[in-house]
Amino acid sequence: QVQLVESGGGLVQPGGSLRLSCAASGRMMHINAMGWYRQAPGKQRELVARISSGSSTNYLESVKGRFTISRDNAKNTVYLQMNRLKPEDTAVYYCNADGVELATAKGFESWGQGTQVTVRP
Repeated sequence: QVQLVESGGGLVQPGGSLRLSCAASGRMMHINAMGWYRQAPGKQRELVARISSGSSTNYLESVKGRFTISRDNAKNTVYLQMNRLKPEDTAVYYCNADGVELATAKGFESWGQGTQVTVRP
């Protein structure tokens, strides 16, 4: 089973920055895409940013130019650099990854436990 562990959330003032990290662990795996989703109170979970195994990226329109997703394949880790944060970015951020477990050739999709990001004065 592939586990995702997130870190880096917290409280920040508007205009500030945070960097989220998410590391995958477990059986030997090939990870295809990795991404970050967020869910604010009373709202549906939405895709914030996603990066493929070939490093192609896509972003939620409202975060383009402020957030940057990257990955370190050697460490099975994905990052989300968030700059110029706004109060409307406040949410629980979840890491997501899909791929194949090499020993069984079974596909997987895993979610992290979530990390809170709060943006307020």
